[in-house]
Amino acid sequence: MARSKQKVYQLKVHLVGSKPPIWRRILVRDSATLEELHDILQIVMGWTDSHLHQFVANKKIYGLPDPEFDFEQILDERDFKLKDLLKKEKQSMRYEYDFGDGWMHKITLEKILPYNPNTALPICIKAKGACPPENVGGIWGYYNFLEAISDKKHPEHQKYKDWIGGEFDPAAYDIQGVNELLQSLGR
Repeated sequence: MARSKQKVYQLKVHLVGSKPPIWRRILVRDSATLEELHDILQIVMGWTDSHLHQFVANKKIYGLPDPEFDFEQILDERDFKLKDLLKKEKQSMRYEYDFGDGWMHKITLEKILPYNPNTALPICIKAKGACPPENVGGIWGYYNFLEAISDKKHPEHQKYKDWIGGEFDPAAYDIQGVNELLQSLGR
């Protein structure tokens, strides 16, 4: 595909059920595969890529087929580009990470922008909220965790502080560090 025809998608990625909202606004090539998008989402959200994932769009499921399981309905995410699933502004799809904890993300195509060779892609342009810790028990487990670490009298306060390795700031986000990691993808 010629660079001049390439477009840039401005996506908003919202962690479903998070209050206050945890979200990211990113710019990615419209020609990014879903496999590439998965790698991008892991970095911008702050996940560790330790669990299974899938995309759901237009009543179809996309992921990495596993020969150990006979999931015929899963389409190979390596064969589909972002522009194949989201074609118009305001369209959205779902990204689920960690089937045990069930982290659901709504990905909305906010804007379709012209390609600019001077803009390094992918890039996170805005973000709100820290990523919940892996294996905390989903969105409800995360809120229990936040309650416990913020109250020294909570019976699980010390257990969670030891588990997380010290302090945890639910508002912290290092956008510069995230963008450095995104550039290391070489996409």
